[in-house]
Amino acid sequence: MGSADAVEIERIVDAPLALVWRMWTDPEHFKAWDGPDGATIPVAKMDVRVGGARLVCMEVQTSNGPRRMWFAGEYREVTNNKRLIYTESVSDENGNVSSPSDMGMPAGHPMTTEVRVELEDIGGCTKMVLRHLGIPRDSAGAAGWAMALDKLGAYIASYRER
Repeated sequence: MGSADAVEIERIVDAPLALVWRMWTDPEHFKAWDGPDGATIPVAKMDVRVGGARLVCMEVQTSNGPRRMWFAGEYREVTNNKRLIYTESVSDENGNVSSPSDMGMPAGHPMTTEVRVELEDIGGCTKMVLRHLGIPRDSAGAAGWAMALDKLGAYIASYRER
């Protein structure tokens, strides 16, 4: 697997490469599967090009009602149907970066992390490798990614059945 300060998850997705790519780059598809179980993505603004901005809101239900967490970033690499790299930082709803501790993140959480998604066609299926640098592999963030990728697989299956 990856280093202690990076989540690394590899999945084989039973879907063509171009469809898996769209799931990562089309805001409506992304909103349908991103986030851990119980979370929704009410907002996903994604200017998928090198230097383009992204702003994502994750909403979770708490005992005090809904809680929204915002994440802003910038696309660093966009190689269609192959590789997507973007930064991610805790932010407000306008994309202004905030301190991770303001959102209750553990001490030492980096201001900016980097997400890398690599896709490869393997006979009509897609090998997908996700790396999130700056997120410990034994953290809640790692568990959240595993849940999100499970949701992605289920969403693709239901999408293909339509």
